[in-house]
Amino acid sequence: MSNAVLVVEDEQKVAAALQEGLESEGYVVAVAPTGEDAFFRVNTERFDVVVLDLTLPGRDGLEVLRALRQRGVDTRVLILTARDTLDDRVKGLDSGADDYLVKPFAFAELIARIRALVRRGRAAESPRLGIGDLSMDLWTRKVARSGRSIDLTAREFELLEHLLRFQGQVVSRDTLAREVWQERGRTPTLDNVIDAHIARLRKKIDHDWPVKLVQTIRGVGFVVREETP
Repeated sequence: MSNAVLVVEDEQKVAAALQEGLESEGYVVAVAPTGEDAFFRVNTERFDVVVLDLTLPGRDGLEVLRALRQRGVDTRVLILTARDTLDDRVKGLDSGADDYLVKPFAFAELIARIRALVRRGRAAESPRLGIGDLSMDLWTRKVARSGRSIDLTAREFELLEHLLRFQGQVVSRDTLAREVWQERGRTPTLDNVIDAHIARLRKKIDHDWPVKLVQTIRGVGFVVREETP
Protein backbone atom coordinates (compact mmCIF):
# COMPACT_ATOMS: atom_id res chain seq x y z
CA MET A 1 0.00 0.00 0.00
CA SER A 2 1.34 3.47 -0.88
CA ASN A 3 2.18 5.84 1.94
CA ALA A 4 -0.51 8.44 2.57
CA VAL A 5 0.22 12.12 3.20
CA LEU A 6 -2.23 14.79 4.34
CA VAL A 7 -1.27 18.29 3.20
CA VAL A 8 -2.83 20.95 5.42
CA GLU A 9 -2.53 24.17 3.46
CA ASP A 10 -5.06 26.95 2.79
CA GLU A 11 -3.25 28.53 -0.17
CA GLN A 12 -4.70 26.66 -3.13
CA LYS A 13 -1.71 27.07 -5.45
CA VAL A 14 0.75 25.89 -2.80
CA ALA A 15 -1.46 22.93 -1.88
CA ALA A 16 -1.85 21.94 -5.54
CA ALA A 17 1.90 22.13 -6.14
CA LEU A 18 2.62 20.02 -3.06
CA GLN A 19 0.00 17.46 -4.07
CA GLU A 20 1.33 17.18 -7.61
CA GLY A 21 4.93 16.84 -6.45
CA LEU A 22 4.18 14.26 -3.76
CA GLU A 23 2.00 12.19 -6.08
CA SER A 24 4.81 12.16 -8.63
CA GLU A 25 6.92 10.53 -5.89
CA GLY A 26 4.35 7.79 -5.39
CA TYR A 27 2.49 9.10 -2.35
CA VAL A 28 -1.27 9.07 -1.95
CA VAL A 29 -2.12 12.68 -1.13
CA ALA A 30 -5.14 14.35 0.43
CA VAL A 31 -5.50 18.10 1.01
CA ALA A 32 -7.20 19.84 3.93
CA PRO A 33 -7.63 23.64 3.57
CA THR A 34 -8.56 24.32 7.21
CA GLY A 35 -7.50 23.20 10.65
CA GLU A 36 -10.94 21.80 11.42
CA ASP A 37 -10.92 19.70 8.25
CA ALA A 38 -7.43 18.42 9.08
CA PHE A 39 -8.41 17.50 12.64
CA PHE A 40 -11.44 15.55 11.40
CA ARG A 41 -9.55 13.70 8.68
CA VAL A 42 -6.62 12.66 10.86
CA ASN A 43 -9.09 11.26 13.39
CA THR A 44 -11.07 9.28 10.80
CA GLU A 45 -8.50 8.28 8.15
CA ARG A 46 -5.04 6.75 8.15
CA PHE A 47 -2.10 8.94 7.16
CA ASP A 48 1.59 8.17 7.47
CA VAL A 49 2.62 11.82 7.56
CA VAL A 50 0.82 15.15 7.95
CA VAL A 51 2.44 18.19 6.31
CA LEU A 52 1.02 21.03 8.39
CA ASP A 53 0.99 24.76 7.71
CA LEU A 54 0.63 26.90 10.83
CA THR A 55 -1.25 29.88 9.41
CA LEU A 56 -4.72 28.52 8.72
CA PRO A 57 -8.20 30.04 8.74
CA GLY A 58 -10.02 29.48 12.01
CA ARG A 59 -8.13 26.91 14.06
CA ASP A 60 -4.41 27.42 13.43
CA GLY A 61 -1.86 24.67 12.94
CA LEU A 62 -0.49 24.66 16.48
CA GLU A 63 -3.99 24.33 17.94
CA VAL A 64 -4.70 21.38 15.67
CA LEU A 65 -1.39 19.73 16.52
CA ARG A 66 -1.89 20.11 20.29
CA ALA A 67 -5.44 18.76 20.06
CA LEU A 68 -4.28 15.71 18.10
CA ARG A 69 -1.53 14.93 20.58
CA GLN A 70 -3.92 15.37 23.52
CA ARG A 71 -6.17 12.75 21.92
CA GLY A 72 -3.23 10.36 21.66
CA VAL A 73 -2.89 10.57 17.87
CA ASP A 74 0.73 9.72 17.07
CA THR A 75 0.74 10.30 13.29
CA ARG A 76 4.02 11.89 12.19
CA VAL A 77 3.67 15.65 11.66
CA LEU A 78 6.00 17.87 9.65
CA ILE A 79 5.35 21.58 10.08
CA LEU A 80 5.85 23.48 6.82
CA THR A 81 5.58 27.21 7.43
CA ALA A 82 6.97 30.66 6.74
CA ARG A 83 7.42 31.24 10.49
CA ASP A 84 11.18 31.02 10.80
CA THR A 85 12.18 32.34 14.23
CA LEU A 86 13.80 30.13 16.86
CA ASP A 87 10.79 30.70 19.12
CA ASP A 88 8.45 29.47 16.37
CA ARG A 89 10.50 26.30 15.90
CA VAL A 90 10.58 25.61 19.64
CA LYS A 91 6.81 26.12 19.95
CA GLY A 92 6.17 23.79 17.01
CA LEU A 93 8.37 21.00 18.29
CA ASP A 94 7.14 21.40 21.88
CA SER A 95 3.56 21.14 20.61
CA GLY A 96 4.28 17.69 19.23
CA ALA A 97 5.71 18.17 15.74
CA ASP A 98 8.21 15.57 14.54
CA ASP A 99 9.99 17.94 12.15
CA TYR A 100 9.96 21.61 11.11
CA LEU A 101 10.73 23.00 7.65
CA VAL A 102 10.65 26.68 6.72
CA LYS A 103 9.27 28.13 3.48
CA PRO A 104 10.73 28.66 0.94
CA PHE A 105 12.21 25.18 0.82
CA ALA A 106 13.81 22.76 -1.62
CA PHE A 107 11.31 20.10 -2.66
CA ALA A 108 14.01 17.41 -2.54
CA GLU A 109 14.56 18.22 1.14
CA LEU A 110 10.83 17.97 1.87
CA ILE A 111 10.73 14.52 0.24
CA ALA A 112 13.79 13.39 2.19
CA ARG A 113 12.23 14.50 5.46
CA ILE A 114 8.93 12.79 4.68
CA ARG A 115 10.77 9.56 3.87
CA ALA A 116 12.57 9.78 7.20
CA LEU A 117 9.29 10.29 9.07
CA VAL A 118 7.70 7.33 7.29
CA ARG A 119 10.64 5.14 8.34
CA ARG A 120 10.34 6.33 11.93
CA GLY A 121 6.63 5.65 11.89
CA ARG A 122 7.16 2.09 10.71
CA ALA A 123 9.78 1.46 13.38
CA ALA A 124 7.45 2.73 16.12
CA GLU A 125 4.36 0.92 14.88
CA SER A 126 3.14 -2.11 16.75
CA PRO A 127 3.35 -5.18 14.51
CA ARG A 128 -0.01 -6.42 15.77
CA LEU A 129 -3.63 -5.33 15.56
CA GLY A 130 -6.65 -7.06 17.01
CA ILE A 131 -9.99 -6.99 18.75
CA GLY A 132 -11.43 -9.62 21.07
CA ASP A 133 -10.13 -13.02 19.97
CA LEU A 134 -9.12 -11.76 16.51
CA SER A 135 -5.41 -11.06 15.93
CA MET A 136 -3.51 -9.64 12.95
CA ASP A 137 0.27 -9.71 12.57
CA LEU A 138 1.34 -6.95 10.17
CA TRP A 139 4.82 -8.41 9.66
CA THR A 140 3.92 -12.01 8.90
CA ARG A 141 0.50 -11.02 7.46
CA LYS A 142 -1.17 -13.77 9.47
CA VAL A 143 -4.72 -13.45 10.80
CA ALA A 144 -6.27 -15.75 13.39
CA ARG A 145 -9.36 -15.95 15.54
CA SER A 146 -9.30 -17.93 18.77
CA GLY A 147 -6.00 -19.33 17.53
CA ARG A 148 -7.51 -20.62 14.27
CA SER A 149 -5.74 -19.31 11.16
CA ILE A 150 -7.87 -17.34 8.68
CA ASP A 151 -6.73 -17.19 5.07
CA LEU A 152 -7.28 -13.75 3.52
CA THR A 153 -6.48 -12.37 0.09
CA ALA A 154 -4.17 -9.34 -0.09
CA ARG A 155 -7.14 -7.00 -0.57
CA GLU A 156 -9.10 -8.57 2.28
CA PHE A 157 -6.06 -8.18 4.53
CA GLU A 158 -5.74 -4.48 3.66
CA LEU A 159 -9.47 -3.97 4.20
CA LEU A 160 -9.42 -5.65 7.61
CA GLU A 161 -6.25 -3.78 8.58
CA HIS A 162 -7.92 -0.44 7.87
CA LEU A 163 -11.06 -1.37 9.80
CA LEU A 164 -8.98 -2.56 12.76
CA ARG A 165 -6.96 0.64 12.83
CA PHE A 166 -10.22 2.51 13.31
CA GLN A 167 -12.09 -0.11 15.33
CA GLY A 168 -15.17 1.29 17.01
CA GLN A 169 -15.38 4.06 14.39
CA VAL A 170 -17.60 3.90 11.33
CA VAL A 171 -15.54 3.86 8.12
CA SER A 172 -17.35 5.10 5.02
CA ARG A 173 -17.23 3.63 1.54
CA ASP A 174 -15.61 6.90 0.40
CA THR A 175 -12.76 6.31 2.83
CA LEU A 176 -12.33 2.67 1.81
CA ALA A 177 -12.33 3.63 -1.87
CA ARG A 178 -9.55 6.14 -1.23
CA GLU A 179 -7.49 4.32 1.41
CA VAL A 180 -7.75 0.66 0.35
CA TRP A 181 -8.56 0.77 -3.36
CA GLN A 182 -6.54 3.95 -4.01
CA GLU A 183 -9.43 5.46 -5.98
CA ARG A 184 -10.19 9.14 -5.63
CA GLY A 185 -13.93 8.81 -6.13
CA ARG A 186 -16.68 6.28 -5.59
CA THR A 187 -18.67 4.69 -8.40
CA PRO A 188 -21.59 2.25 -8.25
CA THR A 189 -19.27 -0.47 -9.57
CA LEU A 190 -16.66 0.22 -6.89
CA ASP A 191 -19.37 0.28 -4.20
CA ASN A 192 -20.41 -3.19 -5.34
CA VAL A 193 -16.80 -4.38 -5.20
CA ILE A 194 -16.38 -3.00 -1.66
CA ASP A 195 -19.63 -4.62 -0.53
CA ALA A 196 -18.57 -7.95 -2.04
CA HIS A 197 -15.23 -7.83 -0.22
CA ILE A 198 -16.96 -6.94 3.06
CA ALA A 199 -19.32 -9.90 2.59
CA ARG A 200 -16.41 -12.31 1.99
CA LEU A 201 -14.46 -10.84 4.90
CA ARG A 202 -17.48 -11.18 7.20
CA LYS A 203 -17.94 -14.80 6.15
CA LYS A 204 -14.32 -15.63 6.95
CA ILE A 205 -14.13 -13.62 10.18
CA ASP A 206 -17.58 -14.09 11.72
CA HIS A 207 -19.31 -17.17 10.27
CA ASP A 208 -18.15 -19.69 12.88
CA TRP A 209 -18.24 -17.43 15.95
CA PRO A 210 -21.18 -16.17 18.03
CA VAL A 211 -19.59 -12.74 18.60
CA LYS A 212 -19.72 -10.82 15.32
CA LEU A 213 -17.00 -8.28 14.56
CA VAL A 214 -17.68 -6.83 11.10
CA GLN A 215 -20.78 -4.63 11.23
CA THR A 216 -22.61 -2.72 8.49
CA ILE A 217 -24.08 0.65 9.41
CA ARG A 218 -26.75 1.08 6.76
CA GLY A 219 -26.27 4.15 4.61
CA VAL A 220 -23.06 5.14 6.42
CA GLY A 221 -20.36 2.47 6.18
CA PHE A 222 -18.73 -0.30 8.21
CA VAL A 223 -17.27 -0.75 11.67
CA VAL A 224 -15.31 -3.43 13.50
CA ARG A 225 -16.54 -3.96 17.06
CA GLU A 226 -17.61 -6.84 19.26
CA GLU A 227 -21.33 -7.47 19.03
CA THR A 228 -23.20 -10.45 20.45
CA PRO A 229 -26.51 -11.23 18.68
